[in-house]
Amino acid sequence: MSQTSHERLRDYLAQLPPRSQALLMREFERALERGEDTVVASFVLGELRKIVREGDDTQPRTDDPARLLFRCLEPFLTDGSAPVRPGQIRRTSLAPVWQWLHREGAPEQARELEAALARTGDGRSSPHMETAVRKLQLAAADAIFKITGPAAGGDKQRALSRVGPPNVIEDLLPMAAALQARDALDTLNGRLPGYLRAFGESQIAAVTSALNVPSLQTPLLLPFALSLVMLRLSAPWQIIRLAIKMAASDDEIRVAATPYGVAVTIALHDLSCLAAGLRADIRRGHFANVGENLKTLHDGVRGLRTELDLRSDSNWGKQLTSIRTDISNALQSEIDSVPGRVRRILRQRADKDIVAGARIDATEVEEVAALIDFVAVCRTYASELAINEVTLRTYSDLQQYVEQATGALVQSLRGGDARARAYRQMQFSAAIRFCEVLFGQDYAALMSRAAESALTGERKSSRAS
Repeated sequence: MSQTSHERLRDYLAQLPPRSQALLMREFERALERGEDTVVASFVLGELRKIVREGDDTQPRTDDPARLLFRCLEPFLTDGSAPVRPGQIRRTSLAPVWQWLHREGAPEQARELEAALARTGDGRSSPHMETAVRKLQLAAADAIFKITGPAAGGDKQRALSRVGPPNVIEDLLPMAAALQARDALDTLNGRLPGYLRAFGESQIAAVTSALNVPSLQTPLLLPFALSLVMLRLSAPWQIIRLAIKMAASDDEIRVAATPYGVAVTIALHDLSCLAAGLRADIRRGHFANVGENLKTLHDGVRGLRTELDLRSDSNWGKQLTSIRTDISNALQSEIDSVPGRVRRILRQRADKDIVAGARIDATEVEEVAALIDFVAVCRTYASELAINEVTLRTYSDLQQYVEQATGALVQSLRGGDARARAYRQMQFSAAIRFCEVLFGQDYAALMSRAAESALTGERKSSRAS
């Protein structure tokens, strides 16, 4: 999509009423869950969220009661249909819960909030509106606890089915806990440091002190508190250091015995999701963020292996092994394909086998150059991700083959008919592009000068004859 069409789309989406924007977001989220038009849906959904969040940064949007009700949950929302971890809530669960609250869960408080919104008129927040929001949040939490608790009686499943599908029901208790404890979570958010580049002893002590609030230590709320801490960590996997500190040991059994053992579960889940995203990017041929994601995975896997004494037969140990295996399989299959694609472009052919008008697709050359760079990035993180042997072998083979092929192409430019020479010049341009990635600009420039000399010598020879 060009920049102009991109801007036109953003302008169109920004002009839509908030309710239309919310409806579009829900529809594209459902399309993603069904696997339909994922590229378009992801792109438009991302633009919609940027527009909504930009509006939130300058002036809170207060013309949507559901947005006001759930605004405190924003740090914990996750998109897509993947399983959620402790401390997360599916964004798609918000709409059905709001509809249930408005219909039967807390209809009186929902109408009070709508009336407060209608009275403000200008869309700005007010103390009366904030009071109505908080009243609805507490009423929503009470209604959810009532419908999910043991006192719900024999009609519990029927009542829950009126709220939404199983995924929504799974989110109900965490949602209620976060809504009820909004004040405690807001206070924690204010006490935490803005950014934790190195999560060392002093930072761990400060965070531990901020977390030392009884209302945040429950099994439902502690994951949300830890999620707020993770948002400030430069390396989110370092959240496990809180668990190690609380257990006063790196032994996984002692760590798991503390409430903070959930931090390890959270870190493993996030690494697993990142690995799944990496696999998806590789399948689609999207390599722009592969280097960054590989570094995050490498550092996270190494951190868990070195800072925790994990047993290979434990649940955590098996999860970490599974993550490494998944990454290794995804990377290895792609790495194995690179030499073949390079050879198809640079393979020497006899003059008679080169048809008139034969060309090399410049887009394919750039795709292969990106793959070569991908192999180079994998080599940096190979040892921790169990791809050391295949990566080093493939990279060495690529260097040898491209070097030999480039030299052979320089020689082939000295002779042959004009038709073959034109095609080989395209091959040589591709080889120079690959040399830039494998050997650097200096070597590529050196080979380019060698080709120019070969062509100059050939032209002189032709004129002499």
